[in-house]
Amino acid sequence: MSKPKTQRRLPGTEAMAKVRSLRTSAYKLNLVAQSIRGLRVQRALNELEFSRKRIAKDVRKALQSAISNAENNHNLDIDALVVAEAFVGKNLIMKRFSARARGRSSRIEKPFSEITIVVRELGEAA
Repeated sequence: MSKPKTQRRLPGTEAMAKVRSLRTSAYKLNLVAQSIRGLRVQRALNELEFSRKRIAKDVRKALQSAISNAENNHNLDIDALVVAEAFVGKNLIMKRFSARARGRSSRIEKPFSEITIVVRELGEAA
């Protein structure tokens, strides 16, 4: 006997992609995530393509992964997809030290963060 199949956390019209270790602060990543929330996926891809933020390239890869998951795993129509959620979380922080005057040191923190993108298929009524 095997374990029973676990239920999906998302409804049947949604797909998700998560990137865990992005080398930027959560604040900077959230600025990029804010720019694509609620947009159709083609418009969101264009926004990220021409964004001047460095991390937008990695967010674009995550969005393309969510679109691929929707198409291949859940048979959703990619022309009707919308970025339903794009939320950011903190991850680990690398701690480094920098030499200062008079034999002192100061702490340098290099944060990592993660992003989760959920795409939803719009129905005919919407």
